[in-house]
Amino acid sequence: MSQPRFLLFGQHVSVECETDEAARLIGAVYRAFAEPESPDPGAPALVYGIIDGLGGALAVVRGTAEVAHAPDSGLLLFHFEQDLTVELQKRRPDLYFLHAAALERDGRALLLVAESGGGKSTLTWGLLHHGFRYASDELAPIDLEAVLVHGFPHALCLKADPPAPYSLPAGALRTSRSRHVPVDLLPAALAPCPLPLDAIVFLRYRPDLAEPAIRPMGAAEAAARLYVQALNPLAHPEDGLDAALQVARRARCYGLEAAGLGATCALVVRTLFG
Repeated sequence: MSQPRFLLFGQHVSVECETDEAARLIGAVYRAFAEPESPDPGAPALVYGIIDGLGGALAVVRGTAEVAHAPDSGLLLFHFEQDLTVELQKRRPDLYFLHAAALERDGRALLLVAESGGGKSTLTWGLLHHGFRYASDELAPIDLEAVLVHGFPHALCLKADPPAPYSLPAGALRTSRSRHVPVDLLPAALAPCPLPLDAIVFLRYRPDLAEPAIRPMGAAEAAARLYVQALNPLAHPEDGLDAALQVARRARCYGLEAAGLGATCALVVRTLFG
């Protein structure tokens, strides 16, 4: 049995995999969090198991509790990360967890905020070809006291192949649900985290548009939109509303209607960095 170990937000996580295939998949997706080997690594805060289930499915187990059955690798990663994200929030209630992508440029963080499937990961992949570095494609925990953005650099996950010239590398992992680009195959380096927050872009993909469009957004509107994408608002005072407003007030905020990937990347770079 293979047992990859990871360190996420100060939490030691062990994943006991019954099959080499599951170990390779989990290891590739979470490579950036891998703990160095140690003769006495200590007891992990979270212990998962990926074990053979009924009918050829894989079962995801946390401790002694079964989390989900996964008939294929795509659903395995989905269920594993869904449960892991919830458990990390429980163990780090001091952080304000946002459903957002995070990138770095010039030592500061840009957040991309959208509904699930709204194009965050695709735009993240595109911007990595235009001077940004990678911190996360879907989870952006914020230290509210310092307003610092923590990264979550698992393998970048896309639901479909991006258009040329932003094609995926040959080593990208493909599952029934998604494509995953391990961090060592990204076109840019990982960002040094945590990072001071600079800008927030609220993204809506509009394939019907000939050209993308962007507009400045006030703090009140930005806070309302941020609050919708907060994953653990109830862990914070005033049910997280004050936290959303605090974050919005500390950043340049924009609403972006995205169209073609190349044109959208160029518009973001031009708007944020002149």
